[in-house]
Amino acid sequence: MSEQKVAFPDGRGLFYGGKWHQPIEGKTVEVSNPATGEVICSIGEATAADVRPAVAAAEEGFRVWRDVKPMERAKILRELAAIVRANARELALIDATDGGNPINEMMGDAMGCAMIYEYCAGLVTEMKGVSVPQGPDAVSFSVREPYGVVACIAPFNHPLGFTVARAAAPLATGNTVVIKSPEQAPLSALRGAELFEGLLPPGVFNVLSGGRDFGAALVADPGVAMIALTGSVPTGRAIMRSAADSLKRVLLELGGKNAFIVFPDSDPDKVAQAMVSGMNYTWSGQSCGSISRAFLHADIHDAVLERIPALVAKYKPGIPTDPATTMGSLIDGNALARVKSYIASAHEEGARLVYGGEQPKDPALANGFFMLPTIFADVTMDMRIAREEIFGPVQSVLKWSDEEEMLRQVNQLEYGLTCAVWTRDIAKAHRIVSRVEAGYCWINDVSRHALGSPFGGYKQSGIGREECLEGLISFTQEKNVFINLNN
Repeated sequence: MSEQKVAFPDGRGLFYGGKWHQPIEGKTVEVSNPATGEVICSIGEATAADVRPAVAAAEEGFRVWRDVKPMERAKILRELAAIVRANARELALIDATDGGNPINEMMGDAMGCAMIYEYCAGLVTEMKGVSVPQGPDAVSFSVREPYGVVACIAPFNHPLGFTVARAAAPLATGNTVVIKSPEQAPLSALRGAELFEGLLPPGVFNVLSGGRDFGAALVADPGVAMIALTGSVPTGRAIMRSAADSLKRVLLELGGKNAFIVFPDSDPDKVAQAMVSGMNYTWSGQSCGSISRAFLHADIHDAVLERIPALVAKYKPGIPTDPATTMGSLIDGNALARVKSYIASAHEEGARLVYGGEQPKDPALANGFFMLPTIFADVTMDMRIAREEIFGPVQSVLKWSDEEEMLRQVNQLEYGLTCAVWTRDIAKAHRIVSRVEAGYCWINDVSRHALGSPFGGYKQSGIGREECLEGLISFTQEKNVFINLNN
Protein backbone atom coordinates (compact mmCIF):
# COMPACT_ATOMS: atom_id res chain seq x y z
CA MET A 1 0.00 0.00 0.00
CA SER A 2 1.15 3.56 -0.67
CA GLU A 3 1.18 6.55 1.63
CA GLN A 4 -2.19 8.07 2.43
CA LYS A 5 -3.76 11.51 2.16
CA VAL A 6 -3.85 13.45 5.42
CA ALA A 7 -6.62 15.81 6.57
CA PHE A 8 -5.00 18.49 8.71
CA PRO A 9 -6.89 20.54 11.30
CA ASP A 10 -8.64 23.72 10.19
CA GLY A 11 -7.93 25.30 13.58
CA ARG A 12 -4.37 26.60 13.44
CA GLY A 13 -4.45 29.29 16.06
CA LEU A 14 -4.61 29.09 19.85
CA PHE A 15 -7.56 27.31 21.45
CA TYR A 16 -8.66 28.55 24.86
CA GLY A 17 -11.91 29.54 26.53
CA GLY A 18 -13.80 27.37 24.04
CA LYS A 19 -12.74 29.55 21.09
CA TRP A 20 -9.94 29.92 18.56
CA HIS A 21 -7.70 32.95 18.92
CA GLN A 22 -4.86 34.49 16.98
CA PRO A 23 -1.62 35.04 18.91
CA ILE A 24 -1.52 38.46 20.54
CA GLU A 25 1.85 39.23 18.97
CA GLY A 26 0.70 37.82 15.64
CA LYS A 27 3.48 35.28 15.34
CA THR A 28 3.28 32.17 13.19
CA VAL A 29 5.57 29.18 12.78
CA GLU A 30 5.94 26.62 10.01
CA VAL A 31 5.29 22.95 10.72
CA SER A 32 7.38 20.56 8.62
CA ASN A 33 7.30 16.89 7.70
CA PRO A 34 10.55 15.42 9.10
CA ALA A 35 10.47 12.55 6.62
CA THR A 36 10.40 14.75 3.52
CA GLY A 37 11.51 18.19 4.68
CA GLU A 38 8.34 19.69 3.20
CA VAL A 39 6.42 22.45 4.98
CA ILE A 40 2.97 21.20 5.95
CA CYS A 41 1.37 24.45 7.09
CA SER A 42 1.81 27.47 9.31
CA ILE A 43 0.16 27.77 12.72
CA GLY A 44 -0.17 30.47 15.34
CA GLU A 45 2.74 30.62 17.77
CA ALA A 46 1.90 31.53 21.35
CA THR A 47 4.25 33.80 23.29
CA ALA A 48 4.38 34.93 26.89
CA ALA A 49 1.69 37.51 26.04
CA ASP A 50 -0.83 34.73 25.40
CA VAL A 51 -0.32 32.97 28.73
CA ARG A 52 -2.43 35.16 31.00
CA PRO A 53 -5.60 35.15 28.86
CA ALA A 54 -5.31 31.39 28.32
CA VAL A 55 -4.79 30.64 32.01
CA ALA A 56 -7.58 33.06 32.96
CA ALA A 57 -9.92 31.15 30.65
CA ALA A 58 -8.85 27.89 32.31
CA GLU A 59 -9.47 29.40 35.76
CA GLU A 60 -12.96 30.41 34.66
CA GLY A 61 -13.55 26.92 33.27
CA PHE A 62 -12.38 25.39 36.53
CA ARG A 63 -15.11 27.17 38.49
CA VAL A 64 -17.62 25.27 36.36
CA TRP A 65 -15.86 21.93 35.84
CA ARG A 66 -14.98 21.31 39.51
CA ASP A 67 -18.70 21.27 40.35
CA VAL A 68 -19.67 18.79 37.63
CA LYS A 69 -20.63 15.58 39.41
CA PRO A 70 -18.10 12.77 39.04
CA MET A 71 -20.38 10.44 37.10
CA GLU A 72 -21.27 13.24 34.70
CA ARG A 73 -17.55 13.90 34.18
CA ALA A 74 -17.13 10.18 33.52
CA LYS A 75 -19.90 10.26 30.92
CA ILE A 76 -18.23 13.16 29.12
CA LEU A 77 -14.84 11.43 29.18
CA ARG A 78 -16.38 8.35 27.60
CA GLU A 79 -17.84 10.55 24.87
CA LEU A 80 -14.39 12.00 24.26
CA ALA A 81 -12.98 8.47 24.08
CA ALA A 82 -15.56 7.54 21.46
CA ILE A 83 -14.63 10.60 19.40
CA VAL A 84 -10.94 9.73 19.49
CA ARG A 85 -11.70 6.12 18.55
CA ALA A 86 -13.90 7.20 15.64
CA ASN A 87 -11.18 9.51 14.34
CA ALA A 88 -8.19 7.31 15.15
CA ARG A 89 -6.99 6.86 11.58
CA GLU A 90 -7.09 10.60 10.91
CA LEU A 91 -5.25 11.41 14.14
CA ALA A 92 -2.65 8.74 13.45
CA LEU A 93 -2.01 10.09 9.96
CA ILE A 94 -1.49 13.58 11.37
CA ASP A 95 1.04 12.28 13.91
CA ALA A 96 2.81 10.22 11.24
CA THR A 97 3.13 13.30 9.03
CA ASP A 98 4.41 15.94 11.43
CA GLY A 99 5.96 13.57 13.99
CA GLY A 100 7.75 11.15 11.67
CA ASN A 101 6.56 7.91 13.29
CA PRO A 102 4.99 5.09 11.21
CA ILE A 103 1.22 5.19 10.73
CA ASN A 104 0.63 1.68 12.11
CA GLU A 105 2.31 2.57 15.40
CA MET A 106 0.46 5.88 15.59
CA MET A 107 -2.80 3.97 15.27
CA GLY A 108 -1.80 2.25 18.48
CA ASP A 109 -1.26 5.63 20.11
CA ALA A 110 -4.70 6.84 19.00
CA MET A 111 -6.49 3.73 20.25
CA GLY A 112 -4.47 3.90 23.46
CA CYS A 113 -5.61 7.50 23.92
CA ALA A 114 -9.25 6.41 23.77
CA MET A 115 -8.53 3.61 26.22
CA ILE A 116 -6.95 6.01 28.73
CA TYR A 117 -10.05 8.23 28.68
CA GLU A 118 -12.22 5.18 29.33
CA TYR A 119 -9.91 4.02 32.10
CA CYS A 120 -9.92 7.41 33.83
CA ALA A 121 -13.68 7.65 33.46
CA GLY A 122 -14.01 4.44 35.43
CA LEU A 123 -11.98 5.83 38.35
CA VAL A 124 -13.76 9.13 39.00
CA THR A 125 -15.43 7.78 42.15
CA GLU A 126 -12.14 6.51 43.54
CA MET A 127 -10.88 9.96 44.53
CA LYS A 128 -11.68 9.10 48.13
CA GLY A 129 -10.64 10.50 51.46
CA VAL A 130 -10.60 8.71 54.81
CA SER A 131 -12.50 8.90 58.07
CA VAL A 132 -10.83 8.80 61.48
CA PRO A 133 -12.86 7.58 64.51
CA GLN A 134 -13.37 10.29 67.14
CA GLY A 135 -16.00 8.71 69.39
CA PRO A 136 -19.69 9.73 69.62
CA ASP A 137 -19.10 13.50 69.89
CA ALA A 138 -17.13 14.27 66.73
CA VAL A 139 -16.46 13.25 63.16
CA SER A 140 -13.16 13.71 61.31
CA PHE A 141 -12.91 12.91 57.63
CA SER A 142 -11.03 14.02 54.54
CA VAL A 143 -12.08 14.75 50.99
CA ARG A 144 -10.05 15.05 47.79
CA GLU A 145 -10.37 18.14 45.63
CA PRO A 146 -8.78 19.16 42.31
CA TYR A 147 -5.92 21.64 42.27
CA GLY A 148 -7.25 23.92 39.54
CA VAL A 149 -5.38 24.73 36.32
CA VAL A 150 -2.85 22.09 35.25
CA ALA A 151 -0.21 23.01 32.66
CA CYS A 152 0.56 19.94 30.52
CA ILE A 153 3.85 20.20 28.62
CA ALA A 154 4.38 17.55 25.96
CA PRO A 155 7.26 16.20 23.84
CA PHE A 156 7.16 15.25 20.15
CA ASN A 157 7.66 11.49 20.21
CA HIS A 158 4.02 10.59 20.98
CA PRO A 159 2.20 13.81 20.05
CA LEU A 160 -1.37 12.67 20.66
CA GLY A 161 -0.39 10.38 23.52
CA PHE A 162 1.39 13.13 25.45
CA THR A 163 -1.16 15.90 24.82
CA VAL A 164 -4.75 14.73 24.44
CA ALA A 165 -4.25 11.41 26.25
CA ARG A 166 -2.35 12.85 29.22
CA ALA A 167 -5.15 15.38 29.77
CA ALA A 168 -7.54 12.56 30.75
CA ALA A 169 -6.34 12.17 34.36
CA PRO A 170 -6.48 15.86 35.35
CA LEU A 171 -9.84 16.25 33.59
CA ALA A 172 -11.29 13.19 35.32
CA THR A 173 -10.36 14.62 38.72
CA GLY A 174 -11.98 18.00 38.08
CA ASN A 175 -9.01 20.08 36.94
CA THR A 176 -8.76 22.11 33.76
CA VAL A 177 -5.79 21.87 31.42
CA VAL A 178 -3.65 24.23 29.37
CA ILE A 179 -1.69 22.04 26.97
CA LYS A 180 1.59 23.21 25.47
CA SER A 181 1.75 21.08 22.37
CA PRO A 182 5.14 19.90 21.10
CA GLU A 183 6.77 22.53 18.90
CA GLN A 184 7.82 20.02 16.24
CA ALA A 185 4.54 18.05 16.10
CA PRO A 186 1.61 20.20 17.25
CA LEU A 187 -1.12 19.27 14.78
CA SER A 188 -2.85 16.30 16.47
CA ALA A 189 -3.32 18.34 19.65
CA LEU A 190 -4.95 21.10 17.60
CA ARG A 191 -7.15 18.51 15.90
CA GLY A 192 -8.06 17.14 19.32
CA ALA A 193 -9.20 20.62 20.34
CA GLU A 194 -11.40 20.75 17.24
CA LEU A 195 -12.90 17.34 17.95
CA PHE A 196 -13.59 18.12 21.61
CA GLU A 197 -14.99 21.59 20.93
CA GLY A 198 -18.42 22.03 22.51
CA LEU A 199 -18.32 18.83 24.58
CA LEU A 200 -16.57 20.42 27.56
CA PRO A 201 -17.37 23.72 29.27
CA PRO A 202 -15.36 26.62 27.83
CA GLY A 203 -11.88 26.84 29.33
CA VAL A 204 -11.66 23.21 30.45
CA PHE A 205 -9.52 21.96 27.56
CA ASN A 206 -7.06 24.46 26.09
CA VAL A 207 -4.28 23.94 23.53
CA LEU A 208 -1.55 26.40 22.60
CA SER A 209 1.53 25.91 20.45
CA GLY A 210 4.62 27.89 21.37
CA GLY A 211 8.31 27.85 22.11
CA ARG A 212 10.52 27.95 25.16
CA ASP A 213 9.60 31.48 26.25
CA PHE A 214 5.91 30.62 26.14
CA GLY A 215 6.55 27.46 28.18
CA ALA A 216 8.54 29.35 30.81
CA ALA A 217 5.80 31.96 31.15
CA LEU A 218 3.14 29.25 31.43
CA VAL A 219 5.03 27.48 34.22
CA ALA A 220 5.52 30.75 36.10
CA ASP A 221 1.94 32.03 35.80
CA PRO A 222 0.36 32.32 39.28
CA GLY A 223 -2.92 30.86 38.01
CA VAL A 224 -1.26 27.52 37.21
CA ALA A 225 -1.56 25.23 40.23
CA MET A 226 0.26 22.16 38.90
CA ILE A 227 2.64 21.25 36.09
CA ALA A 228 2.70 17.88 34.34
CA LEU A 229 5.72 17.42 32.09
CA THR A 230 6.91 14.62 29.88
CA GLY A 231 10.36 15.61 28.66
CA SER A 232 14.07 15.70 29.24
CA VAL A 233 15.92 15.85 32.55
CA PRO A 234 17.22 19.41 31.90
CA THR A 235 13.68 20.59 31.16
CA GLY A 236 12.44 18.91 34.32
CA ARG A 237 15.08 20.67 36.39
CA ALA A 238 14.19 24.05 34.86
CA ILE A 239 10.51 23.52 35.63
CA MET A 240 11.24 22.53 39.22
CA ARG A 241 13.32 25.66 39.71
CA SER A 242 10.51 27.83 38.41
CA ALA A 243 7.81 25.94 40.30
CA ALA A 244 9.72 26.37 43.56
CA ASP A 245 8.98 30.10 43.61
CA SER A 246 5.29 29.43 44.30
CA LEU A 247 5.56 25.79 45.45
CA LYS A 248 3.57 24.50 42.48
CA ARG A 249 3.03 20.76 42.44
CA VAL A 250 4.88 18.90 39.68
CA LEU A 251 4.50 15.56 37.93
CA LEU A 252 7.61 14.82 35.88
CA GLU A 253 8.19 11.89 33.52
CA LEU A 254 11.74 12.44 32.32
CA GLY A 255 14.52 10.71 30.41
CA GLY A 256 16.14 7.32 30.69
CA LYS A 257 19.30 5.40 29.86
CA ASN A 258 17.74 2.03 30.47
CA ALA A 259 19.41 -1.30 31.06
CA PHE A 260 18.64 -4.68 29.48
CA ILE A 261 20.25 -7.29 31.74
CA VAL A 262 20.68 -10.79 30.30
CA PHE A 263 21.78 -13.90 32.19
CA PRO A 264 23.33 -16.90 30.40
CA ASP A 265 20.36 -19.23 31.03
CA SER A 266 18.19 -17.19 28.64
CA ASP A 267 17.21 -18.24 25.11
CA PRO A 268 19.49 -16.33 22.68
CA ASP A 269 16.75 -16.13 20.03
CA LYS A 270 14.25 -14.57 22.42
CA VAL A 271 16.88 -12.28 23.92
CA ALA A 272 17.96 -10.99 20.52
CA GLN A 273 14.36 -10.34 19.50
CA ALA A 274 13.66 -8.52 22.78
CA MET A 275 16.84 -6.48 22.55
CA VAL A 276 15.83 -5.17 19.13
CA SER A 277 12.14 -4.59 19.85
CA GLY A 278 12.86 -3.02 23.24
CA MET A 279 14.99 -0.31 21.63
CA ASN A 280 11.87 1.04 19.89
CA TYR A 281 13.57 1.39 16.53
CA THR A 282 10.12 1.97 15.03
CA TRP A 283 10.28 5.42 16.66
CA SER A 284 13.95 5.77 15.66
CA GLY A 285 14.77 5.10 19.30
CA GLN A 286 13.03 8.33 20.31
CA SER A 287 11.52 6.86 23.45
CA CYS A 288 12.47 7.50 27.06
CA GLY A 289 11.81 3.84 27.89
CA SER A 290 14.12 2.35 25.23
CA ILE A 291 16.60 -0.23 26.50
CA SER A 292 19.62 1.58 25.10
CA ARG A 293 22.20 -0.28 27.26
CA ALA A 294 22.24 -4.05 26.72
CA PHE A 295 24.24 -5.86 29.42
CA LEU A 296 24.88 -9.33 27.94
CA HIS A 297 26.58 -11.99 30.04
CA ALA A 298 29.83 -13.19 28.50
CA ASP A 299 28.48 -16.73 28.08
CA ILE A 300 25.59 -15.59 25.87
CA HIS A 301 27.05 -12.38 24.43
CA ASP A 302 28.31 -13.73 21.08
CA ALA A 303 25.25 -15.92 20.46
CA VAL A 304 22.95 -12.93 20.87
CA LEU A 305 25.03 -10.58 18.74
CA GLU A 306 25.22 -12.99 15.80
CA ARG A 307 21.41 -13.00 15.66
CA ILE A 308 21.03 -9.21 15.77
CA PRO A 309 21.71 -8.12 12.16
CA ALA A 310 18.96 -10.27 10.64
CA LEU A 311 16.44 -9.02 13.20
CA VAL A 312 17.32 -5.34 13.09
CA ALA A 313 17.30 -5.36 9.28
CA LYS A 314 13.51 -5.65 9.47
CA TYR A 315 13.41 -2.03 10.64
CA LYS A 316 13.65 -0.17 7.35
CA PRO A 317 13.27 3.62 7.32
CA GLY A 318 10.47 4.79 5.08
CA ILE A 319 7.79 7.43 4.57
CA PRO A 320 5.74 7.30 7.81
CA THR A 321 2.31 7.52 6.16
CA ASP A 322 3.03 4.36 4.14
CA PRO A 323 1.63 1.36 6.07
CA ALA A 324 4.60 -0.72 4.88
CA THR A 325 7.07 1.49 6.77
CA THR A 326 8.61 -0.16 9.82
CA MET A 327 10.86 2.69 11.00
CA GLY A 328 10.22 6.42 10.97
CA SER A 329 12.47 9.46 10.92
CA LEU A 330 14.12 11.51 13.59
CA ILE A 331 12.15 14.63 14.41
CA ASP A 332 14.40 17.29 12.88
CA GLY A 333 17.88 18.26 11.75
CA ASN A 334 19.08 18.96 15.26
CA ALA A 335 18.15 15.44 16.34
CA LEU A 336 19.95 13.93 13.35
CA ALA A 337 23.07 15.99 14.02
CA ARG A 338 23.04 14.90 17.66
CA VAL A 339 22.77 11.22 16.72
CA LYS A 340 25.60 11.58 14.24
CA SER A 341 27.79 13.16 16.90
CA TYR A 342 27.22 10.22 19.24
CA ILE A 343 28.01 7.72 16.49
CA ALA A 344 31.24 9.61 15.76
CA SER A 345 32.16 9.61 19.45
CA ALA A 346 31.53 5.86 19.66
CA HIS A 347 34.00 5.24 16.86
CA GLU A 348 36.54 7.60 18.42
CA GLU A 349 36.26 5.95 21.83
CA GLY A 350 36.79 2.43 20.50
CA ALA A 351 33.31 0.89 20.28
CA ARG A 352 32.76 -1.75 17.57
CA LEU A 353 29.99 -1.13 15.06
CA VAL A 354 27.70 -4.15 14.72
CA TYR A 355 25.03 -2.64 12.49
CA GLY A 356 24.03 0.64 10.88
CA GLY A 357 25.83 3.82 11.76
CA GLU A 358 24.81 5.67 8.60
CA GLN A 359 21.82 7.20 6.86
CA PRO A 360 19.78 5.07 4.43
CA LYS A 361 20.76 5.22 0.77
CA ASP A 362 17.18 5.34 -0.58
CA PRO A 363 16.94 8.55 -2.65
CA ALA A 364 13.26 8.88 -1.67
CA LEU A 365 14.44 9.58 1.89
CA ALA A 366 17.23 12.00 1.00
CA ASN A 367 15.40 15.09 2.28
CA GLY A 368 14.31 13.52 5.56
CA PHE A 369 16.06 13.06 8.89
CA PHE A 370 16.68 9.32 8.81
CA MET A 371 19.28 7.11 10.46
CA LEU A 372 19.60 3.34 10.24
CA PRO A 373 19.28 1.29 13.44
CA THR A 374 22.74 1.44 14.98
CA ILE A 375 24.28 -1.03 17.42
CA PHE A 376 27.74 -0.85 18.98
CA ALA A 377 29.46 -3.67 20.87
CA ASP A 378 32.57 -3.57 23.11
CA VAL A 379 31.06 -0.55 24.84
CA THR A 380 32.34 0.48 28.26
CA MET A 381 30.77 2.81 30.80
CA ASP A 382 33.34 5.54 30.21
CA MET A 383 32.00 6.09 26.68
CA ARG A 384 29.46 8.84 25.96
CA ILE A 385 27.05 6.45 24.24
CA ALA A 386 26.84 4.42 27.47
CA ARG A 387 26.30 7.39 29.79
CA GLU A 388 24.15 9.95 27.97
CA GLU A 389 20.60 9.76 26.66
CA ILE A 390 20.88 9.94 22.88
CA PHE A 391 17.16 9.81 22.09
CA GLY A 392 17.90 8.19 18.78
CA PRO A 393 18.40 4.72 17.25
CA VAL A 394 21.74 3.96 18.89
CA GLN A 395 22.09 0.96 21.21
CA SER A 396 25.13 0.02 23.29
CA VAL A 397 26.14 -3.56 24.13
CA LEU A 398 28.23 -4.15 27.26
CA LYS A 399 29.68 -7.58 28.12
CA TRP A 400 29.64 -8.63 31.78
CA SER A 401 30.67 -11.59 33.93
CA ASP A 402 30.72 -10.18 37.48
CA GLU A 403 27.23 -9.58 38.84
CA GLU A 404 28.18 -6.99 41.43
CA GLU A 405 30.15 -4.93 38.93
CA MET A 406 27.34 -5.20 36.39
CA LEU A 407 24.82 -3.86 38.92
CA ARG A 408 27.16 -1.04 39.84
CA GLN A 409 27.34 -0.02 36.19
CA VAL A 410 23.59 -0.35 35.71
CA ASN A 411 22.93 1.97 38.67
CA GLN A 412 25.76 4.46 38.32
CA LEU A 413 23.88 6.91 36.08
CA GLU A 414 21.48 9.68 37.15
CA TYR A 415 18.67 7.99 35.23
CA GLY A 416 16.31 5.36 36.61
CA LEU A 417 13.25 4.95 34.41
CA THR A 418 13.00 1.36 33.13
CA CYS A 419 14.96 -1.89 33.25
CA ALA A 420 14.50 -5.37 31.78
CA VAL A 421 15.94 -8.55 33.31
CA TRP A 422 16.09 -11.79 31.35
CA THR A 423 16.62 -15.15 33.07
CA ARG A 424 14.73 -18.42 33.53
CA ASP A 425 15.50 -18.29 37.26
CA ILE A 426 12.61 -16.27 38.70
CA ALA A 427 14.22 -16.01 42.13
CA LYS A 428 17.32 -14.54 40.55
CA ALA A 429 15.18 -12.14 38.51
CA HIS A 430 13.43 -10.86 41.63
CA ARG A 431 16.75 -10.43 43.40
CA ILE A 432 18.19 -8.39 40.55
CA VAL A 433 15.07 -6.26 40.16
CA SER A 434 15.15 -5.48 43.89
CA ARG A 435 18.62 -3.98 43.44
CA VAL A 436 18.01 -2.09 40.22
CA GLU A 437 17.34 1.63 40.69
CA ALA A 438 14.52 2.02 38.19
CA GLY A 439 10.82 2.74 38.52
CA TYR A 440 9.37 0.34 35.93
CA CYS A 441 10.89 -3.10 35.44
CA TRP A 442 10.20 -6.06 33.20
CA ILE A 443 11.16 -9.68 33.72
CA ASN A 444 11.47 -11.59 30.45
CA ASP A 445 9.68 -8.81 28.57
CA VAL A 446 10.37 -5.32 27.21
CA SER A 447 8.50 -2.11 26.39
CA ARG A 448 5.06 -3.31 27.46
CA HIS A 449 2.89 -0.88 29.42
CA ALA A 450 0.12 -2.35 31.57
CA LEU A 451 -2.62 0.25 32.01
CA GLY A 452 -3.32 0.52 35.73
CA SER A 453 0.31 -0.16 36.63
CA PRO A 454 2.30 2.86 37.86
CA PHE A 455 4.76 4.18 35.28
CA GLY A 456 7.48 6.59 36.38
CA GLY A 457 11.13 6.91 37.28
CA TYR A 458 13.62 6.77 40.11
CA LYS A 459 16.33 9.38 40.65
CA GLN A 460 16.34 12.04 37.93
CA SER A 461 14.03 10.13 35.64
CA GLY A 462 11.03 11.75 37.23
CA ILE A 463 8.66 12.49 40.08
CA GLY A 464 5.28 10.82 40.42
CA ARG A 465 3.50 8.02 38.58
CA GLU A 466 1.12 7.88 35.63
CA GLU A 467 -1.24 5.43 33.90
CA CYS A 468 -2.68 4.30 37.25
CA LEU A 469 -4.98 5.19 40.14
CA GLU A 470 -2.11 6.88 41.97
CA GLY A 471 -1.62 9.05 38.91
CA LEU A 472 -5.18 10.34 39.11
CA ILE A 473 -4.90 10.91 42.85
CA SER A 474 -1.80 13.03 42.28
CA PHE A 475 -4.02 15.59 40.56
CA THR A 476 -6.01 16.04 43.79
CA GLN A 477 -5.23 17.56 47.17
CA GLU A 478 -6.59 16.34 50.49
CA LYS A 479 -8.70 18.47 52.80
CA ASN A 480 -9.68 17.36 56.29
CA VAL A 481 -12.99 18.28 57.94
CA PHE A 482 -13.51 18.03 61.70
CA ILE A 483 -17.10 18.28 62.98
CA ASN A 484 -17.95 18.83 66.63
CA LEU A 485 -21.33 17.16 67.16
CA ASN A 486 -21.97 18.75 70.55
CA ASN A 487 -22.62 22.24 69.28
